[in-house]
Amino acid sequence: MSNNEKEEIILENVLEKAIQGDLEAFSVLYQENVQRIYTYIYYRTGNKHDAEDLTARVFQRALSHIGKYEDKGVPFSAWLYRIAHNLIANWHRDRSRKKEISIDETPLEIPSMDLPESSLIKDQEIGELMAYVRKLPADRQTLLILKFVDDMTNDEIASIMGKSEGAIKSLYHRTLLELRDRMAKGADKE
Repeated sequence: MSNNEKEEIILENVLEKAIQGDLEAFSVLYQENVQRIYTYIYYRTGNKHDAEDLTARVFQRALSHIGKYEDKGVPFSAWLYRIAHNLIANWHRDRSRKKEISIDETPLEIPSMDLPESSLIKDQEIGELMAYVRKLPADRQTLLILKFVDDMTNDEIASIMGKSEGAIKSLYHRTLLELRDRMAKGADKE
């Protein structure tokens, strides 16, 4: 038995205990997933304060509903991503009703050892890319975040998004083409 298989069995046992109300077991699940969920939410909101708040709400909701969790053959993290997805959708809907810009919003910070000029250019390019990504439909944003930020395989993404691996490959291809076309049109306007 490989280490991966042993770890999987341990996590299954921890999940069973959490479902039965064991808070320590839920704490293990929290530690195992909190960074990935936060990262996903951060890239969908672009704001660390909202990402922290929504991440806390994901785990509060998960804790209050863990007793109803059913293993459907997908990783537990897929359930958490679904909760996060729903909270983000609500957040975007509520936010579109009342337009406000937070003073605390900061662009994506990328540590760099480059010269200040090249660092500034790189930050601007990343900011522009993220602006284009945030204009994509939610499922495409999710796909890109899971693929490039969380470094997941198409199979893992498929189980989280509830699609076939072929559908994920197709969506990925269409998303990259759309992103390229939008960026090209944006560059033509300059």
